[in-house]
Amino acid sequence: MDLSARSQRVKEIAYSHGFFFCGIAKSGFLAEEAPRLESWLKENRNGTMQWMENHFDKRLDTTELVPSSKSVVSMALNYFPAESQGDIDAPKVSKYAFGRDYHKVIKKKLKSMLKQLQGEFGAIEGRAFVDSAPVMDKAWAVKAGIGWMGKNTNIINKQNGSYFFLCELIIDLELKEDGATKDYCGTCTRCLDACPTGALYAPYKLDATKCISYLTIELKEKIPAEFQNKMEGWAYGCDICQEVCPWNRLSKQHHIPEFDPKNQLLNMSSGEWEEMTHEIFDDLFQGSAVKRAGFEKLKQNIQFIKKA
Repeated sequence: MDLSARSQRVKEIAYSHGFFFCGIAKSGFLAEEAPRLESWLKENRNGTMQWMENHFDKRLDTTELVPSSKSVVSMALNYFPAESQGDIDAPKVSKYAFGRDYHKVIKKKLKSMLKQLQGEFGAIEGRAFVDSAPVMDKAWAVKAGIGWMGKNTNIINKQNGSYFFLCELIIDLELKEDGATKDYCGTCTRCLDACPTGALYAPYKLDATKCISYLTIELKEKIPAEFQNKMEGWAYGCDICQEVCPWNRLSKQHHIPEFDPKNQLLNMSSGEWEEMTHEIFDDLFQGSAVKRAGFEKLKQNIQFIKKA
């Protein structure tokens, strides 16, 4: 099987596992990302996310993670839901967290995919990555042609918008590279204009310490008072810069049953959110990414956004 046919077969296997896009890049060092990451960290834009400073070399070079690797197979999995929360005054949860924790769902798919590749191509060495190791998912998604880095720092796909998860298989199988796609943001600045906290301080620039997603999930301390009345109702994560993006008019409903939200979550009233008990939290968010924040943090977030 020649390089093109082998690469096409890898993509067919990815699509059979539910991924809507699969692209390929050569494993190696991210030369263009290195100075950008170093500058971002020196400016302390990562806030309390100290883990982003760890394994700097591995974060920039996939051959440090998988020494024998030749290819990075980058994939996208749609999570755009058909429904939204019913009560417009209820605390908001980012769409990506409506269903089961994506780490578990995608890791299972990647392991199955790697096993199938090994069955077809022999003793392939490789590792699966889902936003839980020092891999620069967005940079590899750009190199593999999944989409371009938008001004909101999300990866945008011309056919599907940006409501999707990214993941990778880094393997020692030589494959044909796809190459990057064009940036189609143009002169649009809707995401920057809509960001209520100023986290998007310039095109393609994100100050994580001001991002609502960071404030409601990663920040373990209390949300600083300077963000009072700027949260726009978000209690876990934030979708504002995606909601206003014109490309997300193309978003299509996902077909992953594990990402379907519980009716209880969609139908909860503002009062029910405020009165939530630990028992209700455990039941409602069993197997959900919301568990990462924890009950106390979520309650704290709800109280913060409900203050006058």
